[in-house]
Amino acid sequence: MTNHAAAFPDDSKCESVRVARFAMATRFEILLWGNEKIFLRAAGEEALREIERLERQLNLFQPASEISRINRSAAKKPLRVEPGLFRLLEQSKKLWEKTGGAFDITIGPLMHCWGFRGGDKPEPTPEEIAEAREQVGFQFVQLDPENRTIFFERTGLALDLGSVAKGWALDEAALILQEEGVEHALLHGGTSTARAFGNAPIENAIGWKIAIQPPPPELMPGEKPWPEPYLETVTLQNEALSVSGIGGRFLRRGDSVYGHVLDPRSGRPVRGSLLAALVHPIAADSDALSTALMAGGRELFEKFSNENPNSRILLLQENQKRELKLLKNGF
Repeated sequence: MTNHAAAFPDDSKCESVRVARFAMATRFEILLWGNEKIFLRAAGEEALREIERLERQLNLFQPASEISRINRSAAKKPLRVEPGLFRLLEQSKKLWEKTGGAFDITIGPLMHCWGFRGGDKPEPTPEEIAEAREQVGFQFVQLDPENRTIFFERTGLALDLGSVAKGWALDEAALILQEEGVEHALLHGGTSTARAFGNAPIENAIGWKIAIQPPPPELMPGEKPWPEPYLETVTLQNEALSVSGIGGRFLRRGDSVYGHVLDPRSGRPVRGSLLAALVHPIAADSDALSTALMAGGRELFEKFSNENPNSRILLLQENQKRELKLLKNGF
């Protein structure tokens, strides 16, 4: 995903600031512009500190994080959860229901089974996959809004927020910027999710124009590049765009190459979907739903499109003959 609106005219009278921080195993970047550079930088740094706080809370690999505490102890007794995290858990449950289980933050045992968490492992056997699947499913998670607690009905269940955490962090960072009085900003986490409000610092700009790049040539059928520089472009106006794809992390198992997106329902890496993109007012939702689209494929694409005809959704698929099909709604 490439930002087309990152260049500033030399004669601009406004100040522009770009701040960045490494968090959640990726680079978060915030582009702001307005009248006071010192104010913009201070607001941007405050937003980045919130992203770092959320990383400490949601990091699976930090034993002291709240998510690690939940994964260790929530099967023993109900645990009280920090208010913001409880809102994220409730939102994740709604998204699980909306996608028919294609998005599921209880996917932790499957991620570990396949070696995406905790080091390289041989390809799991069907029996190992079936065993991990027995420990996956939001139906085994009890959320108590009155007492703000979480309880696991099964031992071995583990939350993994990798498919929603960056979007959630961008929403919270954008809220801080807006509360501080910033009027124009573009935020992204690893270029997979972008959250924008106001306008780009380009004359007569309305919103922020973003380009969606195709998968790298080595992942395309016959290792041929997409014939155009971009799959699509989209303008964000107080919205978020998320792009999920098979690019990035891989596992090689003999002659097979598996992308890191797993289907919680089958317990196996996604097949047939190469890239999914979705625009939504909430970055956490766009992050989660683009991942779900990879797993849900055409069926989920059509469901989303029918439920919201004005939505902007894109899905690049290949069939068994490795023929490409680009599905689009709202573009």
